[in-house]
Amino acid sequence: MDLAFLDPLLHRPGPWASAYADTAHDTEDAARQQELIARDARDRLAAQGADPATCEAVRESLAALEPSGAPGHAVFATGGEAVLQVPLAAAPPPGLDTWAPLPHVGPLAALASQRPPCLVAYVDRQGADLELRGRSGRPGHAGQVTGQTWPLHRTASADWSERHFQLAVENTWEENATRIAETLAEEAARAGAEVLVLAGDPRERRAVFDRLPPELQQVTVESRHGGRAAGARSPRLEEDIEAARAAHARRKADEALDRFLAARVPDSAEGLTEAAEGVPALVDAAREHRIAALLVRPGGGDLRHDVWVGPEPDQLAVRRSESQYLGEPRPARARADDALIRSAAATGAEVIPLPPAGGSHAGAPAGGLGALLRWPQVSGGYRAAG
Repeated sequence: MDLAFLDPLLHRPGPWASAYADTAHDTEDAARQQELIARDARDRLAAQGADPATCEAVRESLAALEPSGAPGHAVFATGGEAVLQVPLAAAPPPGLDTWAPLPHVGPLAALASQRPPCLVAYVDRQGADLELRGRSGRPGHAGQVTGQTWPLHRTASADWSERHFQLAVENTWEENATRIAETLAEEAARAGAEVLVLAGDPRERRAVFDRLPPELQQVTVESRHGGRAAGARSPRLEEDIEAARAAHARRKADEALDRFLAARVPDSAEGLTEAAEGVPALVDAAREHRIAALLVRPGGGDLRHDVWVGPEPDQLAVRRSESQYLGEPRPARARADDALIRSAAATGAEVIPLPPAGGSHAGAPAGGLGALLRWPQVSGGYRAAG
């Protein structure tokens, strides 16, 4: 999960109101239901001590939500202003609304969309229409490729001149496929797309696939459903797109966990590890900007562990007395998951949600939190690799 969307929360002082609401309402009285949910969130935050202006900002933000298909939303507010609104991929359980020194972002690891950004290309022999599916899942226009339009269609004649014409047609198809593949590679890199789905003309999409860079081919799926022509969009294509995104997210989580399990085994010669787990080690790593990827398994006990924080994301410590790390005479108590995710977002790290406990690695990482480090950890501190 790319945490760039959390940027508005990183450097503003708290305390923060965090509200998680079920917004999947498609009944005739949906607007009234939404208003009731918004009022309930306001009242729960007020009962925890949130100021009236911030409570009202949360209520207004939730009440103003338009139907979007998202089963839930999270709203983060401070100082009488709703700062960020996040659509959720799953309806949140009750009891997540909090008034606390930090935004309660921990639940986002399980509730926010884990679907990776996906570029969809509707191709035919004349060109392609591109869509980008981001974190919200809504299709967004991402450009168009216009290829050569002549000669484009073959004939059935066996005459020499006609055969020559047919070769020219096939050259047009190939040139258009090359142009589409080059544009897709550029757009995928620009947009940070992790998955590519090709739909449309079978021959042309295969020709496009064959011309993609090898690294992009590895994350590309061809769908037999849907096409570029008007009215050719298909529910089966939507299923293929979501299946491709879900499969990529699972692979990414599995690969990260495999790397974590291998990296936490100390090097036999120098005792170095490239992974950390346990709140003290993770706090040390976050404070020194060592976390490359934070692994979060929902339900782990360490997520609720108390840490101490200052106003900046790298001001955190396990004990309040560690003032040399906090740089703050009056630190605040916060949950470990909220503090570590805030720190990871500030340093460009990513969060990788893991499945709930179960399977052969149910206990990894210990306590539900772990990290892959930017360079190895040595007993008693850190040292740069190489």
